[in-house]
Amino acid sequence: MDIRVEKTRQSIINAFIELRSHRELERITIKELCERARINKSTFYSHYQDIYHLSDTLETEVVVSIMENLSHPEKVLEDTADFSRELFMGFLAKDALIGILFSGSRSKCLVQKIEIALKELVFGAYPQYRENRDINIMLTYILYGCYYAFYENRKYGDVPVLSRITELTGETAAAALKMVNK
Repeated sequence: MDIRVEKTRQSIINAFIELRSHRELERITIKELCERARINKSTFYSHYQDIYHLSDTLETEVVVSIMENLSHPEKVLEDTADFSRELFMGFLAKDALIGILFSGSRSKCLVQKIEIALKELVFGAYPQYRENRDINIMLTYILYGCYYAFYENRKYGDVPVLSRITELTGETAAAALKMVNK
């Protein structure tokens, strides 16, 4: 990629994150983003369709980067507790950025994007389960349960909450897989 294009893209991203850290997505204008990034509006539109496209792109990039850094993605069904621990640690490493990108009206988008990425990962490793109703239900149930249990209980400390959730995830997945494989 042309270095100028990459620098412009990075300037747009930095300006967006700075603005987004103080405002709801819906309150950010292209005009002020371009002023902050020191670019013309036409330059912005050569990279993104609108502010929502920019936000969605950055959100997806964060989730994909976490999934790509999992050391053993095939463990998702073999050792679900360990996989969950590694996945949570990946998200915690990007907690500040996630807090900015997925705040306000975008908060529900994080778990939705994780579900899409997780199912791609699982069905890439286990294609025979792609159309399996019970596996799909199990993955959604565990993911949404873990996500909300973690964020609703962070007041007890990330490490103890994470430890308990990953333990429960392993037990739940093992029991569900037994039922599915009967």
